[in-house]
Amino acid sequence: MKTEPFQLVVVGSGFAGSIMAMTARRLGFSVALIERGRHPRFAIGESTTPITNLLLEEIADEFDLPFLRSFSKWGTWQEEHPEIASGLKRGFTFFHHEFGRPFPLDREEAMRRQLMVGASPNERIADTHWYRPDFDQYLVRQAEALGVVYRDGTAIETVTDEDGGVRLTGSRAGQPFALTADFLIDASGPRGFLHRAFRLPEKSAEGFPATQGLYTHFTGVGSLPDNFSPGQPPYPPEQAAVHHIFEGGWVWVLKFNNGITSAGVAATDVVADRLNLRSGETGWRNLLRELPSLAEIFGPARAIQPFVWQPRIAFQSGIVTGRRWALLPSAAGVIDPLLSTGFPLTLLGVQRLARLLKIRHQPAFAAGLDDYAQATTREFEATARLVKALYDRMDRFDRFKEMSLLYFAAASFSEVTRRLGKSKLVGDFLLCRHPVFAPQLRELCESPDDDQTARIHEAIAPLDVIGLTDRSRDPWYPALAADLFRNAAKVGASESDIAALLVRCGMGE
Repeated sequence: MKTEPFQLVVVGSGFAGSIMAMTARRLGFSVALIERGRHPRFAIGESTTPITNLLLEEIADEFDLPFLRSFSKWGTWQEEHPEIASGLKRGFTFFHHEFGRPFPLDREEAMRRQLMVGASPNERIADTHWYRPDFDQYLVRQAEALGVVYRDGTAIETVTDEDGGVRLTGSRAGQPFALTADFLIDASGPRGFLHRAFRLPEKSAEGFPATQGLYTHFTGVGSLPDNFSPGQPPYPPEQAAVHHIFEGGWVWVLKFNNGITSAGVAATDVVADRLNLRSGETGWRNLLRELPSLAEIFGPARAIQPFVWQPRIAFQSGIVTGRRWALLPSAAGVIDPLLSTGFPLTLLGVQRLARLLKIRHQPAFAAGLDDYAQATTREFEATARLVKALYDRMDRFDRFKEMSLLYFAAASFSEVTRRLGKSKLVGDFLLCRHPVFAPQLRELCESPDDDQTARIHEAIAPLDVIGLTDRSRDPWYPALAADLFRNAAKVGASESDIAALLVRCGMGE
């Protein structure tokens, strides 16, 4: 059996694995991308954010992958790749429900039970939902075009970390194979390839609730009734990641432009067991009976994929890197899709590892791997604390809304700062190493569920560049260029700096 040598092997050909492989190829490495299944394939993890798309642009520019840029905005995606299905995301939409009761018809009560945070002022520069069967397959084809050796339908049976490199053996199409890698990157997802092969320890996210998931893709999903957002909201409420919150869990609804809707539920064990989510479609019907307004929307819908039950959503690997291998953040841990944090955490990991590959044979590489592992763990745990705090407040939507502003303040401040070319000032995701905000975030997340409005507003005020502390806007926060001009000093910018930024990102002339 001939052994094929590669400088880098990436296991898992989702979007992260393919982008990782392409950055390495652009750096001149010989790269193999190994996939157990075949494309196109069903996958969730679909909704982007402004930070996600900014990272996509940064990776495209730094590693000479210009075709990635077209996917960073709804407008350019539709112009250049209309054949690849996607969804339009103008912001984050939240509605609060009580089991057994329809969403209120009364306007005042309906307004108390919602939150809409705009991410873009128009469709042209909006974020997107990635229809992963199309998008992932496209990226694999691009990787192959760049010279990445792609092997699908491949079963890896052994992996050993030897003095000469990492050796993998297995079979493909009934034929044995063997290959070696100077370095190995696992992009196969949580509890994935290396977690199983090396029997890596699992680390629990401290205090995070045990949650289950149930999800699939549908056709025929109806629209939100008018009473959900009476008046003139900052964007059409379904042009978003739509979150239906209830005590102990939430439902996501993401609509694509091919008539397919991604929907699912994440719920604590207490709620999930009561609904019998493990039963699949029966569990989904049980959920809809408890949420009559959602039952109306999903009445004519039909599942086009088998329901997937996830017995445990949250996962964290106790080890992230080894001498000759690393887990991408998507393989090192998962929290919950509540704030769409998986994409930016993973792309930050891709960017960091790709930069490390530039110094692969230098003494600083080992220390860089340690720094990467620490950053991955630090960001995961900061995000887990915030998501846990939100779960703790799902029964009190007023407090849930206030707590969520911590995320939107940190994310928007980071985006604007990075777009001004000052990425070193914001560092980690959620500003989790910021000397002032990071300890405030931790304290607020770990405090008892009481009224923290004043303390939250005090914490986010120095970072608020999008008007989150303007209480007159609650519950609708539009994306306005005027807010950036008004708050330019918070990011150390002048009005002309902001004007130039808006032109670069398509918001100005």
